[in-house]
Amino acid sequence: METPAALIPVERIERAILLIRGQKVMLDRDLARLYGVTTKALNQAVRRNRARFPDDFMFRLTLAEAQPMRSQTVTASKRNVRFQPYAFTEQGVSMLSSVLRSKRAVLVNIEIMRAFVRMRQILATHADLARKLEALEKKYDAQFKAVFDAIRELMAPPPEPPRGKFGFARDRDD
Repeated sequence: METPAALIPVERIERAILLIRGQKVMLDRDLARLYGVTTKALNQAVRRNRARFPDDFMFRLTLAEAQPMRSQTVTASKRNVRFQPYAFTEQGVSMLSSVLRSKRAVLVNIEIMRAFVRMRQILATHADLARKLEALEKKYDAQFKAVFDAIRELMAPPPEPPRGKFGFARDRDD
């Protein structure tokens, strides 16, 4: 049996975890790639076991949520327009291992759960650091305000890069 570390790089899993509706989720297409199945096969397995996936385990994205995630292609297929992807929460991803019964699914699922735990630990550490900084700030006077402000700026998450339009645009001389 393959070792999980050799199966999928951790960075690949972490890049596939998105924040949607205030929840960390993974999309059906990303999970299908990780599990080595088609998105259609993954969604069929979920439909056959729908009772295992309540709304807090899985939800369908709205058109507005799905639109920025669509790949830009010259000719979009009708399927690409009609179906919004499913988003699986951590519990939904965990439940997937019970409906996808392969050795690979079990190994991949273990690595995904570890990635979710790592992300939770990082967020907890960040919150703890913010609390400690606030306590220090209250303890010391305004002379250290610039230092505390600089530390807070370093702790802030990087801003999301602006999403521009894809493709070519003509310069118009109207």
